[in-house]
Amino acid sequence: MNMIYLLIGFSILLALIFLLAFFWASKSGQNDDLYTPGVRILFDDEIIAPDNKKSDEDQK
Repeated sequence: MNMIYLLIGFSILLALIFLLAFFWASKSGQNDDLYTPGVRILFDDEIIAPDNKKSDEDQK
């Protein structure tokens, strides 16, 4: 029976830790923009042209 009390105490402590972590994340702005991350995959990446300049070692 003592083990059940210990496990209940640990579960309540763990729940409080998760609750505090949630409030900390909300306060620090983790959940400000919920729309953009979901549609970011739909946008195309910018195409970067390769640099054709030769370095100083190639010119020697």
